[in-house]
Amino acid sequence: MEMIAPVSVDGIFTGKIGFLPGESRGSAIDKRPLSGRCVIGPEGLAGDEHADPGAHGGAEKAVHLFPQEHHAALARAFPEARHLQPGGLGENLSTCGITENEACIGDIFALGTARLQIAQPRTPCWKIDARCGVEGVAARVAEHGIAGWYFRVLTPGECAAGDALIHLERPAGAVSLARFNRSLREQRPSLQVLDRLAGAPGLAAEWVRKIRSRMEWLQENGGAS
Repeated sequence: MEMIAPVSVDGIFTGKIGFLPGESRGSAIDKRPLSGRCVIGPEGLAGDEHADPGAHGGAEKAVHLFPQEHHAALARAFPEARHLQPGGLGENLSTCGITENEACIGDIFALGTARLQIAQPRTPCWKIDARCGVEGVAARVAEHGIAGWYFRVLTPGECAAGDALIHLERPAGAVSLARFNRSLREQRPSLQVLDRLAGAPGLAAEWVRKIRSRMEWLQENGGAS
């Protein structure tokens, strides 16, 4: 099994529901850094709020990690954008040294006394453009598959900024987040590829349902291969 070297969690962030400039819909994308130790419960960090529980939060989207590398890449592409720094795009954890290229769905990590498992990629939404004050950031995030990912919490615990994120396990047949994102962006991926994605160990049930539904549509509309 290929292991990922430990990386430091340089920042831990939570947010309260508020309003983005010019928007009447609530959002908790404005996260603020925590000091001291914080509790990671079954549905995420204590005190972290979600304006749209259907899209964010819950057991399968408990903790969001966004690599610092992506902030730097987006800042180069959108120099006029705001908030392209750790915590700026709604993430709970900020790290440098691990991206979708290395991380796989189903990977299990230790963080402080908690154990976390990658459950699914994040799906970017309109709030990213509203937060940055620039159109096109969310589209670029989606196009390049650099939205970060969500963990489920296997073992609740406590953590603090500066703790190491330590890779513990990788299931057999694991699929990298980069491959998962890349395959789903294809217009007509093969049924074999979709079947492997749906069978990725540890994948959130909602994603399994979506992929199986897409497979059925392709079969019914002559796109199966």
